[in-house]
Amino acid sequence: MADLRRLLEEGKPIFGTDGVRGVAGSELTAELALAIGRAAGAHLRGGPVLIGRDTRRSGEMLSSALQSGFQSVGIDTVDVGILPSGGISYLTSSSGATMGAIVSASHNPADDNGIKLLSSRGTKLADEVERELEERLRASGSRAKVGPDVGTRFIDGDALERYVDHLAAVSRYNLSGLEIALDCAHGAAFKAAPMLFQRLKADVVTHADAPDGTNINAGWGATHPERLAAEAGGRIGLSFDGDADRLIAIDEDGKVANGDVILAIVARHMKTQGQLKNNRVVATVMSNLGFRKSMAEAGIELTETRVGDRYVLEAMQDQKAIVGGEQSGHIIFLDKGSTGDGLLTAVRLLDVVAGTGKELRRLRAEAITEYPQILQNVRVGRGANLDAAGAVWDEVRAVESELGDEGRVLVRASGTEPLIRVMVEAPSEEAARRYAERLTSITQSSMGKEG
Repeated sequence: MADLRRLLEEGKPIFGTDGVRGVAGSELTAELALAIGRAAGAHLRGGPVLIGRDTRRSGEMLSSALQSGFQSVGIDTVDVGILPSGGISYLTSSSGATMGAIVSASHNPADDNGIKLLSSRGTKLADEVERELEERLRASGSRAKVGPDVGTRFIDGDALERYVDHLAAVSRYNLSGLEIALDCAHGAAFKAAPMLFQRLKADVVTHADAPDGTNINAGWGATHPERLAAEAGGRIGLSFDGDADRLIAIDEDGKVANGDVILAIVARHMKTQGQLKNNRVVATVMSNLGFRKSMAEAGIELTETRVGDRYVLEAMQDQKAIVGGEQSGHIIFLDKGSTGDGLLTAVRLLDVVAGTGKELRRLRAEAITEYPQILQNVRVGRGANLDAAGAVWDEVRAVESELGDEGRVLVRASGTEPLIRVMVEAPSEEAARRYAERLTSITQSSMGKEG
């Protein structure tokens, strides 16, 4: 994989849909983190900048370097330590910070890490701001402050409590009697999630809540919901990823409920309660055909976007919608937050369960019938050009022709990892898998990376 600094020197972008990511220490180095802090700090007129992280071993190194970069150009930083991304976003927007920063690689393996910068509203930076920061990084012209003009670091020891207080206030119901199982992915939710749901009086069993810096997302979490499904034992399962901005749920039968299912349940309930502003939901092109039908049956308008929660948020703001999300479990509730927050999503989902008195398995059966969908990944070199892969697109057109109106194909480059994602929906799982394997094979042979 190419060093991120080398990509900068070649004039290529390093900010993806979820900030800057790479292998910590080789691609995303402490030196680069410091430079990002300096460039971002020079963009600001003042501080403070609020910074938090997940449980990766490299998080403290990169957070310290990033804070040093801000401080070197005169910007104070507030360190909130280990906290879910939603908490860092909420505290950024509610504390008067001029910027926020999340040191995390979300659902990626423990060796990876990332830096995601937030506006003062707790939202991801606009594309044009990230491009400006990249130009500043290339120029390396940020003048350091000296003496009393350098910034300093403040420690916020109450950040976790304030975030949990905020989430607990969102819940409209006492969850007493609800049996839930938490999967914290050995990540940023390992303290916040148990604290929150115990405060809401749920009967809580917790898994994957012993981070050691190297086990984040390892066999647990929102990208491995089958683990919690096997362990939940009839409880409602709530599975978060490493930075807890995603939620995948498990119903009482041990069946996985992804973001489409959660979004369908919550949006339809909000409509019946007169709470769905402008009668509109925003989702991405990855959303299942069954989700589209669910929204149509409920009379809810649906806006579709590119994959990436930043694009969901932009469309929500443009369409004045308050609910939107992704199949992966990123769901945004603009009435209570400004970014994907798995813990907030869990509160909203359990409020439907408690408010209706219906089990989650019944709610999903009433809300959505999913079409078989197969998603496969092809690892490629960083900077691989999918648009130029003519053989891949020829095969896509062939499969689309064979499926007609009875299925769907989506082939796209990941915004967070060096992968090409191949998705096929079809009337049967066997057909979806067969077509997905065809497309994966041609993608691998055309542009795949060995190993």
